[in-house]
Parts: sequence; C-alpha cells; structure tokens
Amino acid sequence: MGASVLLLVIAGAAPASLEEGAAALEQFRTDDAVALLERARDQGPYLHTDYVRLYEQLGIAYAYQERTDPSLRAFEMLLGLSPGHAIRYTLSPKATFTFEKARKLAAERPEPTLDVGWSRDLTVDNPVTLDVEVVADPLGFLKRATLHWRVRGAGGWNLVPFQLAPPGGRVRQLIPALGSKRSETVEMYLVAADEKGNEVLLHGSPERPREIARKYEPPAPWYSRWQVLVPAGAVLAAATGAVVFAATRPPSPTAEVSLTWPR
Repeated sequence: MGASVLLLVIAGAAPASLEEGAAALEQFRTDDAVALLERARDQGPYLHTDYVRLYEQLGIAYAYQERTDPSLRAFEMLLGLSPGHAIRYTLSPKATFTFEKARKLAAERPEPTLDVGWSRDLTVDNPVTLDVEVVADPLGFLKRATLHWRVRGAGGWNLVPFQLAPPGGRVRQLIPALGSKRSETVEMYLVAADEKGNEVLLHGSPERPREIARKYEPPAPWYSRWQVLVPAGAVLAAATGAVVFAATRPPSPTAEVSLTWPR
C-alpha cells in the first residue's frame, strides 16, 4: 500500500463576493447580501480573519431577514472561530438578541483548543519533538494543521502540513537539528484548518510565535576525551610498573662488565 500524501492548501485573499455581500448588507439590501455571502461561504479557502468576518456578516444578514435558526448557527460558528468576538451594539436588535443567545450557548461548551508540548533542556544536537493534541473540537472543524517553524533570524518559515488526531488524540511532529555551532531559538506557530483548508484556529502567529531554546554545548577538549585518556593511562601504568620492578628486583650474583682490548 502506498504512503498517503497530505497536500498543503494555502488560504488566500477573500473572494469578491464577500466584499460585495458586506457592502450590500451595509446598504440594507439583505436579499442581495445573503445571496452573495452564501456564495462566498462555498468559496475559499479563507484566512482566519476573513473567515471570521464571513460568518459575522452571514449571521447579521440572516437576522435582518428574521431567519433566526440560520442566524444562530452562523453566530455559533463565528464564536467557535473567535470565542471573544463581539458585534456592534448599534445593530438592529434582531441581530444583537440572536448573537447574545449564541453567546450563551457557546458558554456552555468548551472552546476549540489545541495543546502543543515539547521537551525542555534541549541542545542544538536534539530535534524538537512536538506533541500536538486536540483538546476540544465542539464544532468538528479541527481536521488538519500546518506547522510553521524557523530559527530566529533565518528569514522565511518552513511549512509542514499534517493531519490532526480526533479530540483526545495526539500526533507528533519533528523540527530537525541543524548542527548549529551556537545556541539558538526556534520560533514556531500552528495554523489549524477544516477539511477545505479554511483557517479555523491559530496557535501563535508570525508576529507572536512560540519560542523553543536549544543550547550549544561545545565538545570536550582533546586531552580530556576518553580515547586519549585510556592510552595515556596505560603508558603511565606501564612506567609505574617498571619503576616498582626495578626497585624490588634482587641484585644479580654476577657483574656485567664490558671490556675493550687495545689493538
């Protein structure tokens, strides 16, 4: 069986239908707004900020049409994407009342949460092993993620896409050792996405990444390495043995004399 390949789906600029739908809603053309925003919902994939805006606009547009259930679902999705989100209090009560109901429902369930852990006291010779756990996924949209990492000061980010485990499960990702000759700081953040690649949760960001320290430990001096100490110790032991032998050997009964006869 061949190995599976996870393709990297990169979210991009919001489609024109989102901007047009938001403009129509601002002008209270609710039928046009809903049509455009529903079209936008089927497009993408979206960056996190645009995806949040999409569901905010959808929730308001449905509320203005007095379509309470679709409005409530849109606001619930909005609060799943951005738990601390707020809408303008100057909006029609049709929207604000439905949004408050969605807030109460959201408070009764856990927020979508990822936990990322790694070992401490790492050296530059150690890869970083990241344990990524889906702690909670009440809306069922945490399907995949992309790890972004780099050594501080190195420039661009390295991207590693991977599949997330179901809630309660863990997956592991490695940031390799690079053989650096000095201590370094690894910067990283995660972007979680749904099945279509829409960004639904950020763990860190390019502006505020998580930081992992790796310490450089210089090699031991040549004269303290065991490969050198063992032969040196053997020579010292042999020399010591010779001195002891010479000191304890009994005198010979005969003298050894060297004579040279004149020619």
